[in-house]
Amino acid sequence: MGSFGIGVNVMNTQARSPSSPDTPADWLDQFLASEAADHAGDYIADDGFTARVMRMLPAPDALPAWRQPAIVALWLIAAALLAITLPGTAHDIARAAFKLFAARPFSLSTIGLVLAAIDIATWTGAAVALRRD
Repeated sequence: MGSFGIGVNVMNTQARSPSSPDTPADWLDQFLASEAADHAGDYIADDGFTARVMRMLPAPDALPAWRQPAIVALWLIAAALLAITLPGTAHDIARAAFKLFAARPFSLSTIGLVLAAIDIATWTGAAVALRRD
């Protein structure tokens, strides 16, 4: 060790794989296991306090029996309406988009700008979705 406290940390010089069977368990795991074994039979007597508190809690609210079938029926109706209207709506949107884009000449730079904007939006969305808070 030098005169200014600069040296090699001996504890971190040996690399060990935590998954290899010949290495000892982590010191924290050993400590927690020994503490759990020491206090395995301990019980704190509460003179029925826990049971009294549990009896005084209100009963959970029960949902009406008709609610789940009604919700399922509403979702089925919504899905059927969507399946009926979607093909016509999709066809109308595609026709309007074709009319809009076929009537307008696009330059190569405009197409590149649109593709770049889509690329930026995609990467921004991915960055927001994958960020770690």
